[in-house]
Amino acid sequence: MPRNLMRPWLIVTIFCLLYVAAVILANGGDPLALVTIGTQLSEGDPNGTEGYDGQFNYYIAREPSTAAQYIDVPAYRFQRILLPGLGWALSLGNDALIPWIFLIVGVISLGAGTAILEHLLVERGVSRWYALAYGLTIGTFGSVRLSLPEPLAYALALGGIWLFLRERWWWSAALFALAALARETTLLIPFAGGVYLLQQGRLRTALPFGFIVLTPFLIWQAILYAHFGTFGIGSGGAMATGFEIIPFAGIIRILTDVPPAARFSLLLIFGVMLVPFVLLPTFWGFRRAWLDWRQGRMDPYTWLLFVHAAIMPFVPFSTYREPIGILRFIVGLQIAVILYAASRHNTRALRNSTIWIITTLFIFSLI
Repeated sequence: MPRNLMRPWLIVTIFCLLYVAAVILANGGDPLALVTIGTQLSEGDPNGTEGYDGQFNYYIAREPSTAAQYIDVPAYRFQRILLPGLGWALSLGNDALIPWIFLIVGVISLGAGTAILEHLLVERGVSRWYALAYGLTIGTFGSVRLSLPEPLAYALALGGIWLFLRERWWWSAALFALAALARETTLLIPFAGGVYLLQQGRLRTALPFGFIVLTPFLIWQAILYAHFGTFGIGSGGAMATGFEIIPFAGIIRILTDVPPAARFSLLLIFGVMLVPFVLLPTFWGFRRAWLDWRQGRMDPYTWLLFVHAAIMPFVPFSTYREPIGILRFIVGLQIAVILYAASRHNTRALRNSTIWIITTLFIFSLI
């Protein structure tokens, strides 16, 4: 391949296509393997397999009016409507097309998000290849295989960041609004942008910016409440715990709230996964934000980093205890760390961010 065509987004896209092709072939050519359907809900078998979250997107896309009976917490799952909505609209009633639509949307979104991050890195005078710390991680790369909304949501959010930095506020807000309908945790990104605008005394920009971002999300939450009797916003599906009040109680409960027989494996997960991939970036983010605050240097990158670090102490126990769950949750933190380090030309932090690429090794357990 010619050197001038070698780009992180292309490498990520090719690797992803090869990987999902291997998954499909390993499952007898059945694309439903990417949806990971369990029999507990699909067949009403309490002793059956659980499946994974992509199955809920599939049920919604297949028939929104009857999907609730196959979903653990309908309002929560329906709130991430953008990906299954695309599956429903583009499949035109052909259920067999839905897994392929999820795959196409996921691959395009993964490549697009990586490409936007590349562009942002190059603009800041650092190597584009640090974008692999976003594109080749289980939170994005693995989410394509699992038919999850993260690649779509964060591609839209990265587009919103790109426009925000160019002061194209309304188009930026529109992309953030779409991202929130794909995954609600992306709202942390425009929240950081809104705080920055308020800090700059730009109230007349901040208010309509926030209005555009939040209005579709709030309207959809109202529709969910009218239909299901509860809002979608929350901490997860069945057996999920709420956001913690005591900082890092979600991690402490790994030691206190699980059976003794499971503690060793959870401690191993804690040491191997949570410390390098989650906790160290979080504490680094706090430190850098504190230093910037003291120096009066709270720019958009600092606010983006601080907001994502600040949510981590309160993440629920149920998210921390599930390896894939927490690695999906930190995609926003990954983006924040990479962009902040690039804005400061902090080569050491950028090099350290590539450790997230190691998480792609976990996907081989998903074949």
